[in-house]
Amino acid sequence: MNSNELRRHFLDFFESKGHKIVSSSSLLPTDPSVLFTTAGMQQFSLYLSGKKDVVADFGNRHLASCQKCFRTDDIEEIGDDTHHTFFEMLGNWSIGQDESGYFKEGAIDYALEFLESIGLDKSRMHITVFSGNEIIPKDEEAINLWKQRGITSIKECDQKDNFWGPVSETGPCGPCSEIHYDRGESFGCGRADCGPNCDYCKRYVEIWNLVFMQYFKNEAGEYELLKQTNIDTGIGFERLLSIIQEKNSAYETDLFSDVISKISNKEDEVSCRIIADHIRGIVFLVDAGIIPSNTGQGYILRRLIRRTIRYGKMLELQKDFWIPLVELTIDKYKDVYKEIERKETYEIIKKEEEKFSLTLDRGLKIINSIENDISGKEAFDIYQSYGFPLEMIKEELGKKNLSLDEKEFQEEIKKHQELSRAGAEKKFCGGSNPHLHTATHLLHSALRKVLGEGVQQMGSDINDERLRFDFSFERKLTPEEIKEVEDLINLKIKEGLISKKEVMPLDEALSSGALSFFKERYPEKVSVWTIYNKDSGEIFSKEICGGEHIDDISLLESFKIIKEESSSRGVRRIKAICQGKYTI
Repeated sequence: MNSNELRRHFLDFFESKGHKIVSSSSLLPTDPSVLFTTAGMQQFSLYLSGKKDVVADFGNRHLASCQKCFRTDDIEEIGDDTHHTFFEMLGNWSIGQDESGYFKEGAIDYALEFLESIGLDKSRMHITVFSGNEIIPKDEEAINLWKQRGITSIKECDQKDNFWGPVSETGPCGPCSEIHYDRGESFGCGRADCGPNCDYCKRYVEIWNLVFMQYFKNEAGEYELLKQTNIDTGIGFERLLSIIQEKNSAYETDLFSDVISKISNKEDEVSCRIIADHIRGIVFLVDAGIIPSNTGQGYILRRLIRRTIRYGKMLELQKDFWIPLVELTIDKYKDVYKEIERKETYEIIKKEEEKFSLTLDRGLKIINSIENDISGKEAFDIYQSYGFPLEMIKEELGKKNLSLDEKEFQEEIKKHQELSRAGAEKKFCGGSNPHLHTATHLLHSALRKVLGEGVQQMGSDINDERLRFDFSFERKLTPEEIKEVEDLINLKIKEGLISKKEVMPLDEALSSGALSFFKERYPEKVSVWTIYNKDSGEIFSKEICGGEHIDDISLLESFKIIKEESSSRGVRRIKAICQGKYTI
């Protein structure tokens, strides 16, 4: 099977078993505590916890999907046999149980039937199961089910490897069975104890994780039996594809082979893989509506584009080498994810390439003037001033047999991040003015109601006279839209809404629907500000925020937008005042 055939076969298989096929959710998650969607189960989390009714929303408690995912933790590892930025997850779910539901037995049967349907040999499958601990018993039920189906290689593993769920938080959790596939002796280490989870080789590859959600970890750290049990499974699509095509890595499958062959540099296979991975990641980040910037999701996109260009220069590829690679990548996925756009991808990469070329030229002049080893602080200044990646600083210094203090460089990075975080907290928490800070919450909510929920805050600045609010939106607002936003806010001011502050656990705040102003790592407990009508109880705005606000919204008197303009590509900026209280 090629990649399209495998993906289609998985969905067709589970549809034939009565599952509803659910489209992939966006790479941009609804949970503001994470940058990207990293797993297929994220869009179903509220259903798995029982907070939403899966049958009411999907008409079925059995679901299957192929989910777009993106992870940033291992960018430096890209180029080996297993790591990718963008990837896809295949999964099937049975959420809650009634006479139509299935649990461990059904999940195991479906998994074995599907894997055998794509030609995998059951005798080469090895299963790991939860070995139990002093609190939760061994998963004897799963062990017996696997044995009854002819699986003889079953390894018992501890909670770290075979128990899925929150480590410190509360929530649904449970033991899991992982299916590992033996790729053969040629991939092995030769050790007598070699097997699944071997630390010395890649002979046994985990291809499917079956999670049996049957417990709930409460705030006291105790594990209770769940009232609603769930099946949550996940297959790494790229990993499975490499196995059925008998390749060492997904980079050798049809997902990447044509792109890598187009780069055609056999002397530096790792750099070719990095470019191929990053091109695919760029296409899907742009498709999600992300634009290059210096923070958050935009920073990841900028980093991928610049790393791609950097590795292209290292391989001495011709100018605009990335254009046919983008073309190939889009052609490969256009029938699967029909929303992929070509023109905008080219424009964004081209613009970022032009910016990066300027910084490279300026940075090279600085580095060429260096005659001795440099400190981490000096390297950080080059990085900060010219956008010169650490890898390129090291490479250019190496040409002159010079080096830098990398440990000190990382310390400077950490200090910079801490200062940036402190500055963001000061900026976003309102500093000098609770009246205008409250007004930013009204503005954020009004924009989402008038322009759509795709609007997200991208920045904010408040002083004694006015507020400035940056938000994601692709075009200039019409005069009618500006007036509609103003009118809505002024209506709420006249209604005499009130605001209240509640302190609660982060997961509770997010599940309650509270928005966040910016994506930071929050403490375990956060402040949630809700602006609502005290008579009807209707909520107008609800956000996680560490700043202070006024209690009585009528004190704002009236709201006036004085300017609407572009801040950067895909980001608009509004400046506004509260008339009668402040002047510009």
